[in-house]
Amino acid sequence: MSRTFRWTTAGVAASAALSLTLTGCGVGGGGSDDSGAADTGGKVAGKITFQTWNLKGGYKQYFEGLVDAFEKKHPGTTVKWVDQPAEGYQDKLSADAAAGNLPDVVDMGPEAARTLADAGTLLNVAEDDPEAEKDYLPAAWKAMTFKDVKGGTYGYPWYLNTGPSFFNTALFKKCGLDPKNLPKTYDELFDQAAVMSKNCGSKGISMIGRLPTIETFGMYGAKLMNKDGTKFTFNDAKGVELVERYQKLYKGSGFTEESLNALQTGEADSFKSGELGWLPGSSYTLSDLKKTAPKVAESVAMGPLIANTAPNMYLESLVVNAKSKNTATAKAFAKFVTDPANQMAFAKKASVFPSSTGSLEDPYFTKDDATDEGHLRVEAAHQVGTSVVWWPPAFSGTSDVDNLREQIAKALLGKTTAQQALDDAVKYANDRLAKQ
Repeated sequence: MSRTFRWTTAGVAASAALSLTLTGCGVGGGGSDDSGAADTGGKVAGKITFQTWNLKGGYKQYFEGLVDAFEKKHPGTTVKWVDQPAEGYQDKLSADAAAGNLPDVVDMGPEAARTLADAGTLLNVAEDDPEAEKDYLPAAWKAMTFKDVKGGTYGYPWYLNTGPSFFNTALFKKCGLDPKNLPKTYDELFDQAAVMSKNCGSKGISMIGRLPTIETFGMYGAKLMNKDGTKFTFNDAKGVELVERYQKLYKGSGFTEESLNALQTGEADSFKSGELGWLPGSSYTLSDLKKTAPKVAESVAMGPLIANTAPNMYLESLVVNAKSKNTATAKAFAKFVTDPANQMAFAKKASVFPSSTGSLEDPYFTKDDATDEGHLRVEAAHQVGTSVVWWPPAFSGTSDVDNLREQIAKALLGKTTAQQALDDAVKYANDRLAKQ
């Protein structure tokens, strides 16, 4: 990392920010019945449908105001906003796409966008609106550019999220570690995890709460894919080294058998129960800890996201249905939602970060107000500027994720080597990719 940040204030008892988990946004159907408008020949007019994913519960007023402002700016337009629940969302996207019922403008991440772009469902923004690239952060634009899918960019970047590491300093003290010397690199993390295991492992306490994910491999230094983005390559020397670090930790009782199957929610629950020393979080983890685990929050210190390379970030974008009956209005609305002013307004409400060029230079993201939330916002915003979306869009969020976790678990249990585990995981992912 080009710059690390750390503040070890014990206690995070400032006012809580909004903490609704923005797990993603969905895609809908501009070719659907309720769009109903014929091609306007490039004029911004007529009806479109805009679909989000699990956002209505916390941000209804914001989105209703957004729609009203767009319709006022463009008389003769009508935007129907629909919001889908989180459960089964990816399946719904696929089903809607297959049936030709995607909304005109849809909120989704790179993985879902790549799948639909490959099927010819999404508008190639780089081709249709090439001037738009300058309006967004390069890393965000790149994340929606799929080299293996006709070389295009298939969405207008919207909001970003990243966050610091959270450390339970009470456990550091209890287990013989210095809470003023928080780990900043993976070497330091694993070294301190071994100490915590030696001193407190018998009490059910550990530093790390789940197996590495594909993003972890990227942050550790493994090469995730080849240059063309057509084959996975994370079974390289760095990838194997990472799994071997976990193997060593597991043998020293620094990683529990229960953690072999733990997901992100399980990791967070272990941290909240006071059994875990380190939690890689996001910009809204802070307020969630205060609300749901106030005792643990009193001992929390925050530091940078641990990374040997660039830190990871997550991205949601707005895509345009390539078969929309009203492409001009759909594009205009997607760009309106993702313009600097509207991105800034949403970032403040939702504790996320804008992807629009120059927005992170706003004083809101550069001036510390001396609260823990202010520290987090300023430092995480700086981290966004150096971050990478490490999750390859071609890496399946279901089958590839599950298989990678299964193969690594086998290596930790001694059923296979680290190299063989990753060879098998890479082969599985490449075979699936080749069948698409």
